[in-house]
Amino acid sequence: MSTAYFPPVQYISKFFPAYPVVMEKHEHFCKQSYRNRCTILTANGLLDLVVPVVRSAQPKTLITELPIAYDTPWQKLHFKAIESAYRKSPFYEYYIDDLMPFFTRHYPYLYDFNMQIMQTVCRIARLPFAIEESEAYEHSPADTFDFRSSIHPKKSRQVNDENFVAAPYTQVFADKFGFQPNLSILDLLFNMGSDAITVFL
Repeated sequence: MSTAYFPPVQYISKFFPAYPVVMEKHEHFCKQSYRNRCTILTANGLLDLVVPVVRSAQPKTLITELPIAYDTPWQKLHFKAIESAYRKSPFYEYYIDDLMPFFTRHYPYLYDFNMQIMQTVCRIARLPFAIEESEAYEHSPADTFDFRSSIHPKKSRQVNDENFVAAPYTQVFADKFGFQPNLSILDLLFNMGSDAITVFL
């Protein structure tokens, strides 16, 4: 798996047939991907939240060496959007304290930031996964499932993936927009709490 910022439900679904999960730390950053963005559902519809990064003069930057940019108050803006979207959800108050450091603390690098997010989400959602890191980049890793490029926001959000299994669940604005599949794990967590795992079973 490539690193991701509060990744979509489809991304998390790939953890279930694989144990352990191997996070790719030797790839180059790929813009306009889930590596630095997520999608939530607000009162006005779908909203992408993007973590700004400091782009190097070099054409390619290793994901572990990519700094997060803090010249704009993006953390405050992300938190305000999430609060507005989910404060009325059943489990917002239960989980938000665990997630607040990601909207207040400055993490130097995107990869480390995302790893902390994944470890926290797995802990509070009680997702029983061991996350390891790759030792080197392999173009076609043997004896494993490779989802580094296949889960991408520019591809259809309606998820044309026969191996993607996740049951619909109650969402805050479903009465207005209907069920919206494959949103950020935040959507699933705030709406389903510790029962989040049941949508994959």
